[in-house]
Amino acid sequence: MHIVFLVEEPSAEAALQNLVPKILGSSATFNIHPHQGKSDLLSKLPMLMKSYAKWLPDDYRIVVLVDEDRCSCKALKEQMERAACDAGLITRTMAGSRYSHSRFQVLNRIAVEELEAWFFGDPVALNQAYPKIPKTLGGRSKYRDPDSINGGTWESLERELKRVGYFQGGLRKTEAAKNITSHMEPDINSSKSFQIFRDGLKEMVKWRI
Repeated sequence: MHIVFLVEEPSAEAALQNLVPKILGSSATFNIHPHQGKSDLLSKLPMLMKSYAKWLPDDYRIVVLVDEDRCSCKALKEQMERAACDAGLITRTMAGSRYSHSRFQVLNRIAVEELEAWFFGDPVALNQAYPKIPKTLGGRSKYRDPDSINGGTWESLERELKRVGYFQGGLRKTEAAKNITSHMEPDINSSKSFQIFRDGLKEMVKWRI
């Protein structure tokens, strides 16, 4: 099986380069297409889905990943689902209600509220990438639920890293994503949105057309 990932920016690409092999092992090959932000990806998504629908082989799948960014999760997911549906592609959501799971072609997933929440979901990986960050960070009330961090997830990550001497000139998101995900253990991540992403990928390679 081959999976095409559509993501909104290079930091997501850097993260998935490390995470996907950890989640799927050798059960799938993949490539990743980053965009110029969420608006760029979402504006192109209907055209991209129609283009893929014209040639998509039976053993190809598509994964679309965007940040919530304090938007309505429901509205965002509906927009993503509609782009696939209008192109005649079957999504995981559609498969769950109308089709056998073996037939879905598109997996739409949202990082709540941003990709950096997934990093807070593995404080040990944060510590291994940046040893001045305490392993106990995840025990603080603010970070106990990574998907509910107030004030912006990447801003919180930048603030914690700066506090102990890293990225004094500002967070370099792609560099941080690459460094942190190289240490992450997908099976123990406490971010609910990451767990949903991880489990969706596992299901995707389990069921084949």
